[in-house]
Amino acid sequence: QVQLVESGGGLVQAGGSLRLSCAASGTIFSINAMGWYRQTPGKQRELVAAMTSGGSRNYADSVKGRFTISRNNARNTVYLQMNSLKPEDTAVYYCTIRTVARGGADYWGQGTQVTVSS
Repeated sequence: QVQLVESGGGLVQAGGSLRLSCAASGTIFSINAMGWYRQTPGKQRELVAAMTSGGSRNYADSVKGRFTISRNNARNTVYLQMNSLKPEDTAVYYCTIRTVARGGADYWGQGTQVTVSS
């Protein structure tokens, strides 16, 4: 059984930084990509950042230049470094795994809350 556990969320002031971590466990036979989604009540779920097994990165336009996704394969961990945070970044952030190249994620974590105050 695959489990993803996010950590690192919290309350920060606008302009501050947070580093989210996601530890994966269980048997995963293939990983096409890992990514971070965020969800705000009343809004569409948004793919914030993703990183393929080959190392390519993709970012939502709203976070380009501010967020960086990275990974530590030896620790089965993916990170999201968030700098210059804005109140509109406030959301629950979810770590995900996609096993095959296609739209959508196959595994989800429970999420970690990020709140940015003005």
